[in-house]
Amino acid sequence: MLATLYITRNGLLEPLGQSQVMAYLRGLSADYRITLITFEKPEDLADPAAMERARRDCAQHGIRWLPQRFHRRPKGLAHIWSMMLFFWLCLREVRGGHARLIHARSYIPATVALLVGRLTGTPFIFDMRALWPEEIITAGRLRRGSLIHRIIVKAERSCLRNAAAVVSLTEAAVVHLRQTCSQEMAGQRVVVIPTCADLDRFVPLEAAAPQPRVYGCLGTVLSGWFRQDWLAAFFQAAARRDPDAAFHIVTRDDPTKVRAAMGGNAAFQNRLQIYSMSPQDVHLAAQRQSVSVMFYAGGEVSELGRSPTRMGEVLGCGNLVVANRGVGDVARIVEDNRVGVLVEGASAEQMDKTIDSLEALMTDPDLRARCRRTAEAVFSLEAGTEAYRKLYADVISNA
Repeated sequence: MLATLYITRNGLLEPLGQSQVMAYLRGLSADYRITLITFEKPEDLADPAAMERARRDCAQHGIRWLPQRFHRRPKGLAHIWSMMLFFWLCLREVRGGHARLIHARSYIPATVALLVGRLTGTPFIFDMRALWPEEIITAGRLRRGSLIHRIIVKAERSCLRNAAAVVSLTEAAVVHLRQTCSQEMAGQRVVVIPTCADLDRFVPLEAAAPQPRVYGCLGTVLSGWFRQDWLAAFFQAAARRDPDAAFHIVTRDDPTKVRAAMGGNAAFQNRLQIYSMSPQDVHLAAQRQSVSVMFYAGGEVSELGRSPTRMGEVLGCGNLVVANRGVGDVARIVEDNRVGVLVEGASAEQMDKTIDSLEALMTDPDLRARCRRTAEAVFSLEAGTEAYRKLYADVISNA
C-alpha cells in the first residue's frame, strides 16, 4: 500500500477529530498506509481511557498515530512552535519513506506541507475546510490589513497555487475563491466535499421523539462566529409558545458562560440544560432533539466556506434544522429539500414567524424520512471517503 501523511492541528480526541478526521481515515486505511499527526488538548491527554480507545482504533486500522501536545500559551509563540514542530515531523516522515502524499487539514498544516513539498517534491492536498483568515477576522481575533493578516493571506494564496489539489467544504467558497484568487485558482483542481456524518450512528429513532419537545443545539456557541443572541432569542420565543418544551445545548464550552449568554427569566433557565457528551455518544443527544438550531455569522465572507458538521448529523437523525442565510450551502440545502426553516432576524416578531413555519412543517408526515434522505444524499460518509480515495489516487498517479 502507498504511504500517506495526514496532518492536522485538531486533536483526534476532540469531537471534530472523530467526526471529520478519523471517520474518513478508517475507510482510506483499507487502501493506504496512513501516518497521522494531531495536536491534542491537555485536558484530552489527561483522559487515559480516551487515549487508549483512540490508540486501539488507530491500531485496528493500521494507522500510525503520532499525537502531539497542543500549546495555547504563550499566545502567538505557540503557533510558531506548532509550525516548527509540524515542519520537523513532516520532513522526518517524508524522508523516512512514510509519505508519497501529504494531506494537510487547514491552513497551518498546509503551509507546513508547502515548505516540505518544496524541499522534497512531495505533493500535498490543501484541505481548506473553511476560509480561515476571514473566520478569525469575524471572530475579532485578527485585524484586516494587519501584518499577520497579510502573512496569512500570502500563505493562503501560495498554498492555493502550489497544492496538487484543493478541497473545499462548499460550492459557495469555490465561487468566492475563483473571483478573489483567480490567478492562483487558474487550472487548479478543486473538489467539494462537505463535512460528512457517520450515518450508521446518526439514525432516526424508531418512533418520533416523545413530548415534551426538545429544542437543541450541538457544538460550540462561544466560538466568536456563532450568533448567541439569535439562539437565545429563538429559545425564548419557543419557550413562550410551548410551556412544556425543553432546551438542550450539548457543548464542550464553559456551561456558566453559555447559560449567561442565553439570558431569560428563571423559568426559562430551569428548562435549559447545558452539558457535554463524549464523541461516541453525541448521536444519542441528537436523536433526542426535535429541532436543532445553528446560527452563524451569515453574510460575512467567512461563512461562505462553512459546512456545519451538526447539520448532517441532525438530518441523519430525521430531525429538522433552524438556520440563517449566508452560511456556505446551508440555505440552498434547506430550501431545496424542505428540511428546516431559515430565520431572517433576531426580533421577537421574526422568531415567532419562525415558530409558525416550524409548526406547519412538522405536520408533514414525510418530514423525518425526507431529512434522512437529504443527509444520505449530501452528507454521506461513504461518499466523502470515496471522493478522498479517488483524489489520493489521482494526485499520486500524477506526481
